[in-house]
Amino acid sequence: MRDRNMLNFTIGPVMTWDEILSISSNQVPYFRTPEFSKIMLDNEKMMLNYSGAPENSRCAFLTGSGSMGMEAAVTNFLSEKDRVLIINGGSFGQRFVELCEHHHISYIDIQLSLGEALTVDKLECEDGSQFSALLINMHETSTGVLYDMKLVADYCKRYGLFLIVDAISSFMADWVDMTELGIDVMITSSQKAFACAPGITMITMSSRAISRLNEIICSNVYMDLKLALSNGERGQTPFTPAVLTLLQINKRLHMVDSRGGMTGECKRVGEIADYFRNKIVDLPLENVSHSLSNAVTALHPTNGQSAKEICDKLKDQYGIWVCPNGGSMADYVFRVGHIGNISFVDIDRLAVGLKECLN
Repeated sequence: MRDRNMLNFTIGPVMTWDEILSISSNQVPYFRTPEFSKIMLDNEKMMLNYSGAPENSRCAFLTGSGSMGMEAAVTNFLSEKDRVLIINGGSFGQRFVELCEHHHISYIDIQLSLGEALTVDKLECEDGSQFSALLINMHETSTGVLYDMKLVADYCKRYGLFLIVDAISSFMADWVDMTELGIDVMITSSQKAFACAPGITMITMSSRAISRLNEIICSNVYMDLKLALSNGERGQTPFTPAVLTLLQINKRLHMVDSRGGMTGECKRVGEIADYFRNKIVDLPLENVSHSLSNAVTALHPTNGQSAKEICDKLKDQYGIWVCPNGGSMADYVFRVGHIGNISFVDIDRLAVGLKECLN
Protein backbone atom coordinates (compact mmCIF):
# COMPACT_ATOMS: atom_id res chain seq x y z
CA MET A 1 0.00 0.00 0.00
CA ARG A 2 1.01 3.63 -0.48
CA ASP A 3 2.76 5.28 2.48
CA ARG A 4 0.04 7.52 3.91
CA ASN A 5 2.34 9.24 6.43
CA MET A 6 3.24 11.97 3.94
CA LEU A 7 0.73 13.24 1.40
CA ASN A 8 2.04 14.83 -1.79
CA PHE A 9 -0.12 17.53 -3.39
CA THR A 10 2.69 19.06 -5.44
CA ILE A 11 2.59 19.29 -9.22
CA GLY A 12 5.30 16.69 -9.72
CA PRO A 13 6.67 14.24 -8.85
CA VAL A 14 3.37 13.00 -7.46
CA MET A 15 1.89 10.05 -5.57
CA THR A 16 1.39 6.95 -7.67
CA TRP A 17 -0.25 3.54 -7.61
CA ASP A 18 1.12 0.25 -6.26
CA GLU A 19 1.32 -1.18 -9.78
CA ILE A 20 3.70 1.61 -10.74
CA LEU A 21 5.69 1.55 -7.51
CA SER A 22 6.33 -2.19 -7.74
CA ILE A 23 8.31 -1.70 -10.97
CA SER A 24 10.87 0.43 -9.14
CA SER A 25 11.69 -2.43 -6.76
CA ASN A 26 13.01 -4.59 -9.60
CA GLN A 27 16.55 -4.89 -10.88
CA VAL A 28 17.10 -2.68 -13.93
CA PRO A 29 16.96 -5.01 -16.94
CA TYR A 30 19.29 -4.88 -19.88
CA PHE A 31 17.49 -2.86 -22.53
CA ARG A 32 19.16 -3.76 -25.85
CA THR A 33 16.79 -6.67 -26.26
CA PRO A 34 13.78 -7.54 -28.44
CA GLU A 35 11.62 -7.62 -25.30
CA PHE A 36 12.43 -4.02 -24.36
CA SER A 37 12.07 -2.89 -27.98
CA LYS A 38 8.56 -4.34 -28.01
CA ILE A 39 7.66 -2.29 -24.93
CA MET A 40 9.08 0.89 -26.45
CA LEU A 41 7.18 0.42 -29.70
CA ASP A 42 4.05 -0.09 -27.60
CA ASN A 43 4.82 3.12 -25.68
CA GLU A 44 5.11 5.08 -28.91
CA LYS A 45 1.92 3.62 -30.34
CA MET A 46 -0.09 4.50 -27.22
CA MET A 47 1.42 7.98 -26.94
CA LEU A 48 0.43 8.77 -30.53
CA ASN A 49 -3.07 7.51 -29.81
CA TYR A 50 -3.56 9.46 -26.59
CA SER A 51 -2.04 12.61 -28.11
CA GLY A 52 -4.54 12.58 -30.96
CA ALA A 53 -1.49 12.78 -33.20
CA PRO A 54 -2.12 13.06 -36.96
CA GLU A 55 -1.16 10.32 -39.40
CA ASN A 56 2.58 9.65 -39.83
CA SER A 57 3.45 11.29 -36.50
CA ARG A 58 6.24 9.98 -34.27
CA CYS A 59 7.08 10.15 -30.57
CA ALA A 60 10.63 10.29 -29.19
CA PHE A 61 11.58 9.36 -25.61
CA LEU A 62 14.46 11.35 -24.11
CA THR A 63 16.05 10.81 -20.72
CA GLY A 64 15.87 14.15 -18.95
CA SER A 65 13.47 16.59 -17.35
CA GLY A 66 10.64 18.49 -19.00
CA SER A 67 12.88 21.54 -19.32
CA MET A 68 15.27 19.45 -21.38
CA GLY A 69 12.31 18.61 -23.62
CA MET A 70 11.61 22.32 -24.03
CA GLU A 71 15.22 22.93 -25.02
CA ALA A 72 15.17 19.96 -27.39
CA ALA A 73 12.15 21.47 -29.12
CA VAL A 74 13.92 24.80 -29.53
CA THR A 75 17.19 23.31 -30.81
CA ASN A 76 15.61 20.76 -33.17
CA PHE A 77 12.82 22.77 -34.78
CA LEU A 78 14.03 26.38 -34.74
CA SER A 79 17.03 28.18 -36.18
CA GLU A 80 18.41 31.68 -36.36
CA LYS A 81 16.28 32.18 -39.47
CA ASP A 82 13.10 31.97 -37.39
CA ARG A 83 11.21 34.69 -35.55
CA VAL A 84 8.91 33.24 -32.93
CA LEU A 85 6.05 34.41 -30.73
CA ILE A 86 6.12 33.24 -27.08
CA ILE A 87 3.22 33.35 -24.65
CA ASN A 88 4.90 34.38 -21.40
CA GLY A 89 2.61 34.18 -18.39
CA GLY A 90 4.98 32.92 -15.72
CA SER A 91 8.12 30.96 -14.91
CA PHE A 92 7.76 28.45 -17.73
CA GLY A 93 6.82 30.97 -20.39
CA GLN A 94 9.95 32.81 -19.29
CA ARG A 95 11.90 29.58 -19.69
CA PHE A 96 11.00 29.49 -23.39
CA VAL A 97 12.21 33.10 -23.60
CA GLU A 98 15.53 32.22 -21.98
CA LEU A 99 16.00 29.20 -24.22
CA CYS A 100 15.42 31.28 -27.35
CA GLU A 101 17.82 33.92 -26.12
CA HIS A 102 20.49 31.31 -25.37
CA HIS A 103 20.15 29.70 -28.81
CA HIS A 104 19.93 33.02 -30.67
CA ILE A 105 16.34 32.60 -31.84
CA SER A 106 14.62 35.91 -32.55
CA TYR A 107 11.39 36.29 -30.55
CA ILE A 108 8.64 38.54 -29.26
CA ASP A 109 6.86 37.55 -26.06
CA ILE A 110 3.32 38.39 -25.02
CA GLN A 111 3.68 39.08 -21.31
CA LEU A 112 0.71 38.27 -19.06
CA SER A 113 0.33 39.26 -15.43
CA LEU A 114 -0.09 36.78 -12.58
CA GLY A 115 -3.09 34.54 -13.29
CA GLU A 116 -4.11 36.46 -16.43
CA ALA A 117 -5.82 34.46 -19.17
CA LEU A 118 -4.79 34.77 -22.81
CA THR A 119 -7.47 36.66 -24.73
CA VAL A 120 -8.16 37.43 -28.38
CA ASP A 121 -7.17 41.07 -27.81
CA LYS A 122 -3.83 40.12 -26.30
CA LEU A 123 -3.03 37.67 -29.06
CA GLU A 124 -4.18 39.87 -31.93
CA CYS A 125 -1.90 42.68 -30.76
CA GLU A 126 0.83 40.80 -32.61
CA ASP A 127 0.68 40.39 -36.38
CA GLY A 128 1.03 36.65 -36.90
CA SER A 129 2.41 37.12 -40.41
CA GLN A 130 5.63 38.42 -38.83
CA PHE A 131 6.41 35.06 -37.18
CA SER A 132 7.26 31.52 -38.25
CA ALA A 133 6.35 29.71 -35.00
CA LEU A 134 4.49 30.07 -31.73
CA LEU A 135 5.67 28.63 -28.39
CA ILE A 136 3.28 28.12 -25.49
CA ASN A 137 2.98 26.30 -22.18
CA MET A 138 -0.54 24.91 -22.48
CA HIS A 139 -0.77 25.14 -18.71
CA GLU A 140 1.45 27.77 -17.05
CA THR A 141 2.32 25.64 -14.04
CA SER A 142 3.63 28.50 -11.91
CA THR A 143 0.29 30.35 -11.89
CA GLY A 144 -2.25 27.60 -12.58
CA VAL A 145 -3.48 29.21 -15.81
CA LEU A 146 -4.78 26.93 -18.58
CA TYR A 147 -4.58 28.76 -21.89
CA ASP A 148 -7.36 28.67 -24.47
CA MET A 149 -5.73 26.34 -26.96
CA LYS A 150 -8.52 26.64 -29.52
CA LEU A 151 -7.87 30.38 -29.62
CA VAL A 152 -4.16 29.71 -30.13
CA ALA A 153 -4.87 27.01 -32.73
CA ASP A 154 -7.08 29.34 -34.80
CA TYR A 155 -4.40 32.04 -34.71
CA CYS A 156 -1.67 29.62 -35.82
CA LYS A 157 -3.79 28.13 -38.59
CA ARG A 158 -4.68 31.57 -39.93
CA TYR A 159 -1.01 32.58 -40.24
CA GLY A 160 0.47 29.13 -40.92
CA LEU A 161 2.57 29.19 -37.75
CA PHE A 162 4.51 26.16 -36.55
CA LEU A 163 3.03 25.36 -33.12
CA ILE A 164 5.18 24.04 -30.25
CA VAL A 165 3.23 23.18 -27.09
CA ASP A 166 4.60 22.35 -23.67
CA ALA A 167 1.86 20.07 -22.29
CA ILE A 168 4.06 18.75 -19.48
CA SER A 169 1.69 19.55 -16.60
CA SER A 170 -1.57 19.33 -18.54
CA PHE A 171 -1.32 16.06 -20.50
CA MET A 172 -3.66 13.47 -18.90
CA ALA A 173 -5.27 16.24 -16.83
CA ASP A 174 -6.73 18.58 -19.48
CA TRP A 175 -8.08 17.71 -22.91
CA VAL A 176 -5.62 18.05 -25.79
CA ASP A 177 -5.72 16.69 -29.33
CA MET A 178 -2.83 17.41 -31.67
CA THR A 179 -4.84 16.89 -34.85
CA GLU A 180 -7.77 19.08 -33.85
CA LEU A 181 -5.53 21.85 -32.50
CA GLY A 182 -2.94 21.68 -35.28
CA ILE A 183 -0.10 21.09 -32.81
CA ASP A 184 3.18 20.30 -34.54
CA VAL A 185 5.27 19.45 -31.48
CA MET A 186 3.95 18.44 -28.05
CA ILE A 187 6.19 17.98 -25.01
CA THR A 188 5.14 15.76 -22.09
CA SER A 189 6.99 14.33 -19.10
CA SER A 190 6.87 11.29 -16.84
CA GLN A 191 6.55 12.86 -13.39
CA LYS A 192 3.35 14.88 -13.77
CA ALA A 193 -0.05 13.32 -14.46
CA PHE A 194 1.73 10.19 -15.71
CA ALA A 195 2.59 9.70 -12.02
CA CYS A 196 5.81 7.88 -12.86
CA ALA A 197 9.35 8.57 -11.65
CA PRO A 198 11.06 11.66 -13.09
CA GLY A 199 13.51 11.23 -15.92
CA ILE A 200 11.69 10.74 -19.21
CA THR A 201 10.43 13.44 -21.56
CA MET A 202 8.31 12.55 -24.58
CA ILE A 203 8.24 14.72 -27.70
CA THR A 204 5.42 13.93 -30.10
CA MET A 205 5.86 15.27 -33.62
CA SER A 206 3.54 15.65 -36.59
CA SER A 207 4.76 14.80 -40.10
CA ARG A 208 5.14 18.55 -40.68
CA ALA A 209 7.43 18.69 -37.65
CA ILE A 210 9.49 15.75 -38.91
CA SER A 211 9.99 17.50 -42.24
CA ARG A 212 11.17 20.62 -40.40
CA LEU A 213 13.37 18.49 -38.15
CA ASN A 214 15.22 17.09 -41.16
CA GLU A 215 15.99 20.59 -42.42
CA ILE A 216 17.66 21.81 -39.21
CA ILE A 217 21.00 20.78 -37.74
CA CYS A 218 20.57 20.29 -33.99
CA SER A 219 23.34 21.98 -31.99
CA ASN A 220 23.30 19.21 -29.37
CA VAL A 221 24.10 15.52 -29.95
CA TYR A 222 22.32 14.15 -26.86
CA MET A 223 19.06 15.96 -27.69
CA ASP A 224 19.19 15.34 -31.45
CA LEU A 225 15.70 14.08 -32.27
CA LYS A 226 16.80 12.69 -35.63
CA LEU A 227 18.92 10.20 -33.69
CA ALA A 228 16.03 9.47 -31.34
CA LEU A 229 13.61 8.79 -34.19
CA SER A 230 16.00 6.59 -36.17
CA ASN A 231 16.64 4.45 -33.08
CA GLY A 232 12.97 4.50 -32.22
CA GLU A 233 12.13 2.72 -35.45
CA ARG A 234 13.49 -0.44 -33.85
CA GLY A 235 12.14 0.37 -30.38
CA GLN A 236 15.40 1.68 -28.99
CA THR A 237 17.05 4.91 -27.82
CA PRO A 238 20.45 6.21 -28.96
CA PHE A 239 21.79 6.41 -25.39
CA THR A 240 21.10 4.56 -22.14
CA PRO A 241 17.61 5.63 -21.02
CA ALA A 242 15.89 5.68 -17.62
CA VAL A 243 14.83 2.07 -18.16
CA LEU A 244 12.57 1.56 -15.14
CA THR A 245 10.75 4.83 -15.80
CA LEU A 246 10.02 3.70 -19.35
CA LEU A 247 8.61 0.46 -17.96
CA GLN A 248 6.48 2.49 -15.54
CA ILE A 249 5.20 4.59 -18.44
CA ASN A 250 4.15 1.46 -20.28
CA LYS A 251 2.24 0.20 -17.23
CA ARG A 252 0.62 3.59 -16.69
CA LEU A 253 -0.52 3.89 -20.30
CA HIS A 254 -2.18 0.48 -20.07
CA MET A 255 -3.81 1.52 -16.77
CA VAL A 256 -5.30 4.56 -18.50
CA ASP A 257 -6.48 2.35 -21.35
CA SER A 258 -8.32 0.08 -18.91
CA ARG A 259 -9.93 3.00 -17.04
CA GLY A 260 -11.68 4.87 -19.81
CA GLY A 261 -8.76 6.19 -21.83
CA MET A 262 -7.74 9.84 -21.91
CA THR A 263 -11.34 11.04 -21.55
CA GLY A 264 -11.78 8.99 -18.40
CA GLU A 265 -8.46 10.12 -16.95
CA CYS A 266 -9.13 13.82 -17.52
CA LYS A 267 -12.59 13.38 -15.99
CA ARG A 268 -11.09 11.74 -12.88
CA VAL A 269 -8.54 14.53 -12.40
CA GLY A 270 -11.26 17.15 -12.97
CA GLU A 271 -13.42 15.60 -10.25
CA ILE A 272 -10.50 15.68 -7.81
CA ALA A 273 -9.90 19.37 -8.65
CA ASP A 274 -13.57 20.28 -8.20
CA TYR A 275 -13.79 18.43 -4.89
CA PHE A 276 -10.76 20.31 -3.53
CA ARG A 277 -11.98 23.71 -4.72
CA ASN A 278 -15.39 23.14 -3.14
CA LYS A 279 -13.71 22.09 0.13
CA ILE A 280 -11.85 25.39 0.54
CA VAL A 281 -14.55 27.80 -0.62
CA ASP A 282 -14.97 29.27 2.90
CA LEU A 283 -11.25 29.62 3.65
CA PRO A 284 -9.34 32.92 3.25
CA LEU A 285 -7.80 31.82 -0.04
CA GLU A 286 -8.10 33.43 -3.45
CA ASN A 287 -7.65 31.51 -6.69
CA VAL A 288 -5.19 33.58 -8.72
CA SER A 289 -5.95 31.94 -12.07
CA HIS A 290 -8.66 33.30 -14.35
CA SER A 291 -8.60 30.14 -16.48
CA LEU A 292 -8.45 26.95 -14.44
CA SER A 293 -6.57 23.76 -15.22
CA ASN A 294 -7.60 20.43 -13.76
CA ALA A 295 -3.97 19.84 -12.81
CA VAL A 296 -3.44 22.46 -10.11
CA THR A 297 -4.99 25.29 -8.12
CA ALA A 298 -2.83 28.36 -7.43
CA LEU A 299 -3.87 30.10 -4.22
CA HIS A 300 -3.17 33.44 -2.54
CA PRO A 301 -3.84 33.75 1.23
CA THR A 302 -6.08 36.79 1.77
CA ASN A 303 -5.54 37.00 5.53
CA GLY A 304 -2.00 38.35 5.29
CA GLN A 305 -0.21 35.06 5.90
CA SER A 306 2.85 34.11 3.90
CA ALA A 307 2.25 31.44 1.28
CA LYS A 308 5.67 29.96 1.99
CA GLU A 309 4.94 29.70 5.72
CA ILE A 310 1.72 27.82 4.95
CA CYS A 311 3.69 25.35 2.82
CA ASP A 312 6.20 24.88 5.65
CA LYS A 313 3.49 24.40 8.29
CA LEU A 314 1.65 21.83 6.21
CA LYS A 315 4.89 19.90 5.70
CA ASP A 316 6.25 20.07 9.24
CA GLN A 317 3.05 19.87 11.29
CA TYR A 318 0.65 17.90 9.08
CA GLY A 319 2.83 15.71 6.88
CA ILE A 320 1.52 17.28 3.67
CA TRP A 321 3.48 18.66 0.74
CA VAL A 322 1.97 21.42 -1.35
CA CYS A 323 3.86 23.35 -4.00
CA PRO A 324 5.56 26.64 -3.08
CA ASN A 325 6.49 29.26 -5.63
CA GLY A 326 9.89 30.83 -5.99
CA GLY A 327 11.19 34.34 -6.45
CA SER A 328 8.80 37.25 -6.07
CA MET A 329 5.81 34.90 -5.76
CA ALA A 330 7.21 32.92 -2.81
CA ASP A 331 5.17 34.68 -0.12
CA TYR A 332 2.19 35.42 -2.36
CA VAL A 333 1.14 32.14 -4.01
CA PHE A 334 1.25 28.43 -3.27
CA ARG A 335 -0.13 25.66 -5.44
CA VAL A 336 -2.11 22.49 -4.76
CA GLY A 337 -1.82 19.72 -7.35
CA HIS A 338 -4.64 17.37 -8.31
CA ILE A 339 -2.70 14.82 -10.33
CA GLY A 340 -1.48 11.36 -9.40
CA ASN A 341 -2.99 8.89 -6.97
CA ILE A 342 -5.09 11.34 -4.93
CA SER A 343 -8.34 10.37 -3.21
CA PHE A 344 -11.19 12.39 -1.71
CA VAL A 345 -10.02 11.19 1.73
CA ASP A 346 -6.59 12.70 1.03
CA ILE A 347 -8.23 16.00 0.15
CA ASP A 348 -10.27 15.94 3.36
CA ARG A 349 -7.02 15.65 5.31
CA LEU A 350 -5.48 18.54 3.37
CA ALA A 351 -8.57 20.71 3.91
CA VAL A 352 -8.35 20.19 7.68
CA GLY A 353 -4.67 21.12 7.66
CA LEU A 354 -5.28 24.23 5.57
CA LYS A 355 -8.14 25.37 7.81
CA GLU A 356 -6.05 25.01 10.95
CA CYS A 357 -3.01 26.71 9.39
CA LEU A 358 -5.07 29.65 8.16
CA ASN A 359 -6.91 30.09 11.45
